[in-house]
Amino acid sequence: MLRFYNLGPIFPAFESMKTCLVRILFLACACLCANRIVAIETASERHALATNQIQQIAAQISSDCLTNVRTLADWQNQRPVFRHQLLEMLGLDPLPKKSFLYTRLTGRIDRPDYTIEKIVFESLPGLYVTGNYYLPKKRFGSLPAVLYLCGHSPGPAGAKVPYQDRVLWYPLHGFACLILDTVEFGEVPGIHHGTHNLNMWNWLSLGYTPAGVEVWNAMRALDFLESRPEVDAKRIGLTGISGGGAMTWYTAALDDRIAAAAPVCSTFTIGSQSAHWLASGQCDCIYYPNSYRWDFPVVGALIAPRPLLIMSGQRDTIFPPDGYHAAFQRAKKVYDLYPPSEESRIRELDDNVEHSDPPLFRRSAHEWMQKWLQVDATPSSAETNLPPLETAATLACLAELPPDAINYKIQNEFVTLPAPQKPHSKTEWSQKRTELISQLKSRVFGWFPTNLPSFQTATEIRGGGWAPLYCTFKDCSFDTETGVRVRVQILSPKTNAATAPLLIYSKRPGDSIYPSDFDELLPLLGRFNVLVLNTRFTEQTISSKEYTDIERTSAWIGRTIAGMQVWDILRTVEWALQEQKLAPPSISLYGKGDMGIVSLYAAVFDERVHTVVLNEAPASHWHIPLC
Repeated sequence: MLRFYNLGPIFPAFESMKTCLVRILFLACACLCANRIVAIETASERHALATNQIQQIAAQISSDCLTNVRTLADWQNQRPVFRHQLLEMLGLDPLPKKSFLYTRLTGRIDRPDYTIEKIVFESLPGLYVTGNYYLPKKRFGSLPAVLYLCGHSPGPAGAKVPYQDRVLWYPLHGFACLILDTVEFGEVPGIHHGTHNLNMWNWLSLGYTPAGVEVWNAMRALDFLESRPEVDAKRIGLTGISGGGAMTWYTAALDDRIAAAAPVCSTFTIGSQSAHWLASGQCDCIYYPNSYRWDFPVVGALIAPRPLLIMSGQRDTIFPPDGYHAAFQRAKKVYDLYPPSEESRIRELDDNVEHSDPPLFRRSAHEWMQKWLQVDATPSSAETNLPPLETAATLACLAELPPDAINYKIQNEFVTLPAPQKPHSKTEWSQKRTELISQLKSRVFGWFPTNLPSFQTATEIRGGGWAPLYCTFKDCSFDTETGVRVRVQILSPKTNAATAPLLIYSKRPGDSIYPSDFDELLPLLGRFNVLVLNTRFTEQTISSKEYTDIERTSAWIGRTIAGMQVWDILRTVEWALQEQKLAPPSISLYGKGDMGIVSLYAAVFDERVHTVVLNEAPASHWHIPLC
């Protein structure tokens, strides 16, 4: 409560009027601050606090990465856990059943020193994968092989066409080489940029990333290489650039058949990505929904002790140096735990280039594969003059699209969803409910804070438009997490407010033009304690680009916007009871559209909530992500 003081005895008579006024203002401010009856932050300031917190959490995750691995025994104990978590976050747990590949040779190109086979296989029934398989004509025993994973270069004959100059060196130097089309730009294309530009936010709810499909296709490509009699299955290397570089990381981490890896322009930490706010520039396959909140260097550690060459561009705007240097240093600490070898098994190489693989990178990748896969070969000091490149029509594997292809809808079918089970008794439902809530707490909302900050409530008692005619009005803000503040407008009965029912109305962006527009709540005013809550990211208009940046960056730290809003509602319930000293006979949550589902999840976690009012809520998580 704001108190007024008799200031007369405090000031000596000889003080000037100016000095007295200054002291009066100082004491008044002190009184106001002591009671936090001060001007609360602006909506834009709260928005900035929320976005800054995402970056801070990402930085902390990067800082903590692998710090609890001190010995080889530490790592060997943790490695299976990390591997399983990566499989889960890529949508590969459980791994799909390996169906028959139905490999087809649709054509062969004969050149003086090598042949190119046009290969089509099905990594899953109906999921078509196209690629070109290069074989040297001169062979001496079994061959080492390299699987090359393309970046995202469009073309109706597949991404392999513009990357053929990367792979021609291999058959000319005694390697078999399979170059694989991507999901997006394969000859049978699928959707790739779901969250990047298509607003397919249900991918977060599904736990889907196209990286999972790309990795699975690469694993099946290894099955193909193993089936070839000319290939030594123990000498298979993996390389690629950009999206293909990221798939090199993930595939090598999860499949021990990769004997050496050389990813290009694909190395990062989430701390770096968040600090530079790079979400809008990244393809969907670069990341995974980070449910376990660990950083990318763990992927490199999972490759250890197999040889890993990391190549990066110093002027790469989407994989900047601070990220790739940090990732190398973290992964190297795990490599260093293994017994030393004559040659370092992890190496970092960068050059003053942009997002590209210059001759230095290509030559280094070739030498890396020679060193670890073709031990008896003489290292090449210069690149071989490459023969003429083939036309797209020459390299194409398919004349027409297969009628049974599922590539176009694989994003809806790849992740195995549990079959819905209807409980047959109240006891069975009670057990299932406990299990589901436990899974939600550990896997979906496992980031919920445990060290709770004080609310640090700030209050304004002015405003409210015409609402004070019906009730008392306060405008407040408080911390729901450290460094994150939300706004609540409190409309309380003028009498017996502490024991009145409580309704928390969580607003969406644009729910009302005027901050004091309470028309639809009018029947409750003076009868309920009504809290009009703006959870984070609801107070001001956000462009589609900014929303995409925030949502995708949140996924890097294992969150979604909706998930953070669930937490804001939970803390608002606690704030109303603790800070405002309310003792309501019932607590109700109300939300429109997506906010209705957010309120519904909040009620799952707080059994004090008596009622949830859903106004035009979406029918399923195909429309709203919670991760």
